[in-house]
Amino acid sequence: MVIAGHRTSVSLEDAFWRALKGIAAKDGVSLAGLVARVDAERGEANLSSALRVFVLERAMESRSSGD
Repeated sequence: MVIAGHRTSVSLEDAFWRALKGIAAKDGVSLAGLVARVDAERGEANLSSALRVFVLERAMESRSSGD
């Protein structure tokens, strides 16, 4: 995957990749665009961890809003 102009690899379980693809589709962005957005906002966190937390937070938001 290319993020911010450099190639990187991200190790995630299949369930997280499926969730990220679903979120990207719902938000109308590419998977790479979504990962780049999380990357830009992650601070010092590991990218894989930041993506897992992002998916969890979106799931919790969705659950509380009744989506």
